[in-house]
Amino acid sequence: MKLIAAMSGGVDSAVAAARAVEDGHDVIGVHLALSANPQKYRSGARGCCTIEDSHDARRAADVIGIPFYIWDMADEFHAGVVENFMSEYKAGRTPNPCLRCNEKIKFAAVLDRAKAMGFDGVITGHYARTRETDAGKTLHRAVDPLKDQSYVLAVLNRDQISGALFPLGDTEKVDIRLEAERRGLAVAQKPDSHDICFVPSGDNAGWLRERLGSESGPIVDQDGTQIGEHKGAYTYTIGQRKGLGITVPTADGSPRFVLKIEPVTNTVVVGAREELAVSSMKGERAIWCGPEIAAGDHRGFVQVRAHGQALPCTYRFDGTNLVADLDTPLLGLATGQAMVIYDGDRVVGSATICETAS
Repeated sequence: MKLIAAMSGGVDSAVAAARAVEDGHDVIGVHLALSANPQKYRSGARGCCTIEDSHDARRAADVIGIPFYIWDMADEFHAGVVENFMSEYKAGRTPNPCLRCNEKIKFAAVLDRAKAMGFDGVITGHYARTRETDAGKTLHRAVDPLKDQSYVLAVLNRDQISGALFPLGDTEKVDIRLEAERRGLAVAQKPDSHDICFVPSGDNAGWLRERLGSESGPIVDQDGTQIGEHKGAYTYTIGQRKGLGITVPTADGSPRFVLKIEPVTNTVVVGAREELAVSSMKGERAIWCGPEIAAGDHRGFVQVRAHGQALPCTYRFDGTNLVADLDTPLLGLATGQAMVIYDGDRVVGSATICETAS
């Protein structure tokens, strides 16, 4: 097959590209330039879209022996990921920009461009697996549970999954680094990227205040009594305990947690930890990673954080929203996050959480 290897500059994407070449595919390497001014993004080992990363990707392509190009995706990234990040927080939700990037950039814009250029698909260094079935290609968890990235790939639809290859899904991370050393790749021991690439300091709240302003407002308890003041409701997230700006302590000294963010009134509501318990969630804009589920209730698992535990649940699609009822309540679930449904190790689909209930 004729394939494009998305090369971030890290060890995983480099080994994925090398494996594809070894398997006999016709491969070119592509690095995505996600900012017109890369200095505004992360630098050094913490990043995933810096100038250093582009140099590392080019050197890896040279070692592998494949052509290498840099694609300018800065406008698409800013419109589809950065602007969405700000608007979601402004609306009182907690987004995951890495999922958004996978959906809108790496597996939409890139795959569309690749297909238009006559390529058969895109290779990435994500830790996940796919399987060919009678119903088409399906998405599954990786062998390495500590590196499994099926959660952040659950925003891919069936057409995108059919055009994606994940060569690392059957290998553990420690073995990938050893393989990279054997192949002579300089990125063999390069640290993994962390945090959000377009927030230079890692301070999400500070980054948002610079762009959205710092309009102060009340922090209230569940009775509506003001007990503090915030500097921007959008800088808080459900379940947050530290840095709340509360000036009136509880009678017994117990901590308070963010229960609700009300952007219309610019109010943050806080309360006891047990008030965070969620037994049911509803998600909008459902995406199916395989066959669409039949009507009625189904048993499976739901995961709501990239590195969180998958929880037993009963799930269903009501024709508009994906709904999951948990066997055991979960604490601190924010709207805007992704709920991903699993049937064993197979990804059924995902949706954006729009409503929760205790």
